[in-house]
Amino acid sequence: MNPTPDSLAHLRTLTRQFARERNWAPFHTPKNLAMALSVEVAELVEHFQWLPTGADAELDDDARLGIRHELADVLLYLVQLADRTGVDLHAAALEKMALNAAKYPADPSAGLPAKR
Repeated sequence: MNPTPDSLAHLRTLTRQFARERNWAPFHTPKNLAMALSVEVAELVEHFQWLPTGADAELDDDARLGIRHELADVLLYLVQLADRTGVDLHAAALEKMALNAAKYPADPSAGLPAKR
């Protein structure tokens, strides 16, 4: 069965094909992919550097486009790294969310004004 076009599995298939067509697979070791991922995250951060908060009102169209492209690079390297290390990203994210929910239980009073 083919993965749906909006799935991480589909992105994994596309990145495998892209790398294979360029004979890049030998260079896509987990170490190299992790390093490339960190570089892309740094390039993403550059778009927010020196902004008060990075809220949408502080960004122009060029910055929004740059952020979009850097987020895509981060995602694509992350998908490739997960593929090379045998990690199911969807399952890992769900597992981590469950662990975080247990570690940081929701506080129903969070965000409410303090009683006097």
